[in-house]
Amino acid sequence: MWLGVGLALVAGLFLIDWLAPTLFPASLPTRAQDGLTLAISVLIESLPFVALGVVLSIVVQVWVPPGVIERWMPRRAWARRAVLSLLGMIVPVCECGNVPFARGLLMRGFSVPETLTFLIAAPIVNPIVILTTHQAFGFSDGILVARILGGYAIANLIGWLYSRHPSPDALLTDRFRDTCELVVHEPGGKWRRTLAQFVVELRAVMPALIIGSALAGAVQVLIPRDALLAIGSNPALSIVAMMALAMVVSICSNVDAFFALSFASTFTPGSIVAFLLVGPLVDVKMLALMRTTFTWRTLGGIVVVVLLSAFAIGTAVNLLA
Repeated sequence: MWLGVGLALVAGLFLIDWLAPTLFPASLPTRAQDGLTLAISVLIESLPFVALGVVLSIVVQVWVPPGVIERWMPRRAWARRAVLSLLGMIVPVCECGNVPFARGLLMRGFSVPETLTFLIAAPIVNPIVILTTHQAFGFSDGILVARILGGYAIANLIGWLYSRHPSPDALLTDRFRDTCELVVHEPGGKWRRTLAQFVVELRAVMPALIIGSALAGAVQVLIPRDALLAIGSNPALSIVAMMALAMVVSICSNVDAFFALSFASTFTPGSIVAFLLVGPLVDVKMLALMRTTFTWRTLGGIVVVVLLSAFAIGTAVNLLA
């Protein structure tokens, strides 16, 4: 299947080059080389955080005794989700590493809505992202505050929405449920289980990371960036353009504020906030990683909620700034 996808992308490049040769300033070989470079850079940038997320996932599943984490959690469902939204403050891993860590929470027994709340909030509500966003923008135009509060609110909204689902386990893929069964019944001591779980997580996450990185590189060379920048001054269209750009470029949430800073003189403050909200949550790389655990229908719902919420928050920032 993926060979077919790759061939389709190559055919698409040639078709675009043939039908619209003036659409891109660079030649097809140059764009192909740029796409490969971008894909490798996204992969290299993400790999350390994915490895750290896998290690933390194994620590949670194998080495933390049963009941230790749960003992500190509130009993009410909404309060548990609210606390899990802040877990990123003590687990400062970017969005790539949060996926394997969230898988560990699911295997430990946390519910799907609770895990989704952590997964959506953690890429934004963590100290590294807060510091880098402050370093880039300070408190100007309320961008920092809107990003933190917006990310926290979106995460809890998604957690609440999916807590209303009649069968939360149906939000997970069959393959992940089978993996949970294998992990629960894995024989041997802790070191044997650690090694087995390390292999399981890498086999699940690495193909998705490579595919997501390749898609991020391909999309960046297939979509003319000038078309996005041309609408930067319009209050509504600028938000849409920056949300689209956020899904395409797939920059780590730890450093995306400095990338967004280069657009601050052209785009509205609300569009910058929308970029900083959408990118860590539903870019193509993140969606590929989340697909290892959640169904396409679940991901579609998450994307819709994130995009609509980010647009509303960006519009409010434009009106207040």
